[in-house]
Amino acid sequence: MATLLYHLGRMAFRWRWFVTLLWVAILGLAGFASTKAAPAADEGFTMPGIESQKAFDLLDQRFPGSAADGASARIVFVAPHGQKITASQNKAAVEQLFDGAGRGSQAASSVDPFEAKAVSKDASTAYATVTFKVTAANLTDASKNHLERSLDEIRDKGLTVEVGGDALATQPAAGGASEAIGIAIAAVVLLITFGSLAAAGLPLLTAILGIGISMTTIKVLADTFNLSNTTGTLATMLGLACGIDYALFVVSRYREERGKGHEPREAAGLAAGTAGSAVVFAGLTVVIALAGLSVVGIPVLTKMGLAAAGAVVIAVLISVTLVPAFLGFWPNAVLSRGIRTGRKRSLRKKEHNAGSRWASLVMRHPLPVLLLGVVGLGAIAAPALNLQLGMPGDEAKSTSTTERRAYDDLAKGFGPGFNGPLTIVVDAKSTENPKAAVATIAQDIADTDGVVSVSAPRFNAVGNTAVFSATPATSPTNAKTQDLVKTIRDERAGIESKADATFEVTGKTALNIDVAEKVQASLIPYLVVVVGLAIVLLLVVFRSLLVPLKAAAGFLLSVLAALGAVVAVFQQGHGASLLGIESTGPIMSMMPIFLVGIVFGLAMDYEVFLVSRIREAYVHGDQPQQAVVSGFKHSARVVIAAALIMMAVFSGFIGADGSMIKMIGFGLAIAVLFDAFIVRMAIVPAVLALLGNKAWYLPRWLNRLLPNIDVEGEKLSHKVPAPADPDPIDESALQPVPMR
Repeated sequence: MATLLYHLGRMAFRWRWFVTLLWVAILGLAGFASTKAAPAADEGFTMPGIESQKAFDLLDQRFPGSAADGASARIVFVAPHGQKITASQNKAAVEQLFDGAGRGSQAASSVDPFEAKAVSKDASTAYATVTFKVTAANLTDASKNHLERSLDEIRDKGLTVEVGGDALATQPAAGGASEAIGIAIAAVVLLITFGSLAAAGLPLLTAILGIGISMTTIKVLADTFNLSNTTGTLATMLGLACGIDYALFVVSRYREERGKGHEPREAAGLAAGTAGSAVVFAGLTVVIALAGLSVVGIPVLTKMGLAAAGAVVIAVLISVTLVPAFLGFWPNAVLSRGIRTGRKRSLRKKEHNAGSRWASLVMRHPLPVLLLGVVGLGAIAAPALNLQLGMPGDEAKSTSTTERRAYDDLAKGFGPGFNGPLTIVVDAKSTENPKAAVATIAQDIADTDGVVSVSAPRFNAVGNTAVFSATPATSPTNAKTQDLVKTIRDERAGIESKADATFEVTGKTALNIDVAEKVQASLIPYLVVVVGLAIVLLLVVFRSLLVPLKAAAGFLLSVLAALGAVVAVFQQGHGASLLGIESTGPIMSMMPIFLVGIVFGLAMDYEVFLVSRIREAYVHGDQPQQAVVSGFKHSARVVIAAALIMMAVFSGFIGADGSMIKMIGFGLAIAVLFDAFIVRMAIVPAVLALLGNKAWYLPRWLNRLLPNIDVEGEKLSHKVPAPADPDPIDESALQPVPMR
């Protein structure tokens, strides 16, 4: 591997114009194709295999044209203070709206709230729902404008009108400013790390180019694979962060080789052969973690994982080809000013730096450092024991949104459970008296403790299927509501036997429960597949039994601590106001497995980058403890810079509008903090110090079976002649190098 990438780096350096133009052409072709590509049709959120999804599918089948997953607008009317919504002038205004609300070409139905008796007991509030034949993403501007104009007319008559549902909901924006903030912070970190504008700018330039290729490609494939707007968010996060970090490691190694006296092309080849090898295998671990999300069986999660994996692959390819090519244009501009002017003659002559001094400190006190790190992360992980999963809805939105105000008005007027009704779908196809069967089921559910009321059943045209709502006494996120769903399902066998018909429970709360259970059931298989494959990969990279196991254990500490921090902030509310979170609630159901997958890939990044330098020193003759110090000397500063960049990119998304993106950004940023600064910088050297030579033990039979990929570049040390002591670099060398 090292030899192959060494030659690839030299070739890219020599043929820099060709390599650069090739990548620019790829970007141009992808960009052109994206302008011609059709947008993806939003199929909505689906999760095969759960009861809630089966109920939705039955609705679509038995109620053709009703669009069970179509867009909806729940319109809430509140009378002025001291008035009633049933007053003649207020009632006339509301009825006027619904006379025209259902006339749009995409509208499916609209019901007068007074005919449906959708008025609160104190007559201050009323509501009605307008449903559409298509999903929110496929609603035309004409349909939206028609409804908005009607609502404005009602507001002009003095009524307070708020709209829930997804028909008029503003889609959260996670891009733009988020990426800009991350890039700006990354630029500062790179400038401090390298002390050179060129060295700081090169990783940013290549990462942005990679993101451009990734996002335009996703847009091209959006219609074919039904990729939603959310799909590209994760690809942007990881593509940008990994792209900067991977280029950072190659540039850093190039500077190190130049400091040793190697001429530019040789240094580019060595950087690609050593740091590039680490980049390839670090990227592979990330790809494994992302592609492994398909094990969960959630289509949207699978698509997000595969799209992000593609972005990481592009970042790896750019790092081992385009980065050496750019180094060929300005081979000396990326060096620090001290080396260019001769004030720093050689990196070899600097015996100690902050990284080596820190490693030496850990070597002297490994056990206290290990215990402090493990106990500290364990304490932070403690809130995860109280994890409550769900799908944050309108209650988690800002009070500045009409969706949140509609939610609050409904809860005030009709009770907290009104915002999360259970939808009961009855299949009476096999019974002789469908109406009697449905009435029996509705009555038994109405008699269940925790149910406030049930609506009148609505039958399909054939009369063999009915649907009705059951309103809980508690809010959708309340644990008692979840218990109610489980109670109804547990008592289903007896109810179905009495009614001679079957039914399914769906709705927001039921869907949340089903999704959480499916995710939890998939977590162990996912961990087995992903962690197992990664351990095998690390066995090949490090040729050690204990180092991969230590890496996996450190990852578990990181991810549990990150999950504990997410629960503490987003569920329990500790420090939530500092992040602009107005209301707390359950953690997004997919967050744990999402966090596991992404954090695992990133954790293995730092493991490969850091430990490969330690193993390189060990392979070249250093004693175990000295190898750790040497590895930290050459890599600690760069690993810390890479972690800070990752944190900057992810933290930028905390300012996004969507609660899901905000939660993901915070979770990934805090996970990188824990993994890079506590696990990899403290726990890893402490464990290696305690293990000594045993850390690198590998049975002979396994050593013969594993391929020797030479990540450390040991073969290169025999092929490449040792450089002479470097001379001061002439400032004239900062000009572009002519083609050879």
